[in-house]
Amino acid sequence: MLEAIQLTKTFKNTQAVKGVNLYLEKGETVGLLGPNGAGKSTTISMLSSLVRPTSGDVLLKGESVKDQPQHLREILGVVPQEIAVFPELTAYENMSFFGKIYKLPKSELKQRIEEVLTLVGLEQRQKEPVKQFSGGMKRRLNIAVALLHRPEILIMDEPTVGIDPQSRNYILETVKKLNEEKGITVLYTSHYMEEVEFLCQRLYIMDRGEVIASGTKDEVKNILSSEHTIEVEVEKVNPAFIEKLEGVPAISSVTSLDKKIILLAPKKINLLEDVFDAAKQTESPLKGIQIKAPTLEDVFLHLTGRKLRD
Repeated sequence: MLEAIQLTKTFKNTQAVKGVNLYLEKGETVGLLGPNGAGKSTTISMLSSLVRPTSGDVLLKGESVKDQPQHLREILGVVPQEIAVFPELTAYENMSFFGKIYKLPKSELKQRIEEVLTLVGLEQRQKEPVKQFSGGMKRRLNIAVALLHRPEILIMDEPTVGIDPQSRNYILETVKKLNEEKGITVLYTSHYMEEVEFLCQRLYIMDRGEVIASGTKDEVKNILSSEHTIEVEVEKVNPAFIEKLEGVPAISSVTSLDKKIILLAPKKINLLEDVFDAAKQTESPLKGIQIKAPTLEDVFLHLTGRKLRD
């Protein structure tokens, strides 16, 4: 339905996006992951016709939209990373303003506003100024604005950042409902791997402006199908302990996360003795060890070498 072909974007001397290829099939939810600075937001801006590519093209149903984006804009809803509503206006006044920008008929506007405010759970607060809303409520209003014209495609750029768990769960359930019941095609970027697990059928992982992995969730996890994850819980992260582990030839990756050290190693090799020896030599008390199948986050760390929020 929507496709990027060899998209590139250069700002002065910096190439933010380098030959990205991706596609969205009608009715699916696709995840776009990457650390900060990976080029996700720039890619989204090009897909939504807000930024013109340096080279490459964006196709809607096989037709280029680079020079004629109007049809894409009519069927596209965008939920930006930053809150994009007017704090001094009420929720209803915000919706009315954006409805006029969408050129919705006056006869339909009231019904559309009530429809989407009910969908995002704000129908009882529609007469209140947005400046009185919590962060989660503002995020939900942001989503309502993007849905007002009943788009076929919805692009969501980290819609749950900085909000309470209740609002976050509400947003996730709303996105799933929109996809499953209304058939809206969704491109979803997030800093939270569990959101992608919950929502997305396929995903792309970007780093330094390039797509470095893509496929279904299972296909991406299978990048590490011959390895397992060893999760070592420690009382305190000791750099000497990490250095010892990095020196073990069979360990392909060592990542420190809070008070856990995540190791990747071939399934056929038992590394427990090496872990215990390294802990003893560096006087690093261990609180626990778990061996499990690699997760999406393990794959992400393996490919990028960075936490999702770095």
